Amino acid sequence: MIGISVDDFASQSKFADQHNLNFPLLCDTEKTVTMAFGVLGANGLAQRKTFVIDKQGVVRKIYDKVDVKKHPDEVLAWIKENLK
Repeated sequence: MIGISVDDFASQSKFADQHNLNFPLLCDTEKTVTMAFGVLGANGLAQRKTFVIDKQGVVRKIYDKVDVKKHPDEVLAWIKENLK
């Protein structure tokens, strides 16, 4: 699991510390990845979405609505059921 944001390293480090994140956050300040995945919002920020990508690099599932409290369990359950 990784997180990608258009924020700079300092902003992401602060966010990760505040939320006790245990996965890497990548900086996309050039907005290359966010544009490639179609998640760059009109405001210039990345929209919060989840992409489940398999070992072959195929996008298997996209979550457009993210409820941050329930979302990790929902994604893990889908992965366990569908990516055996």
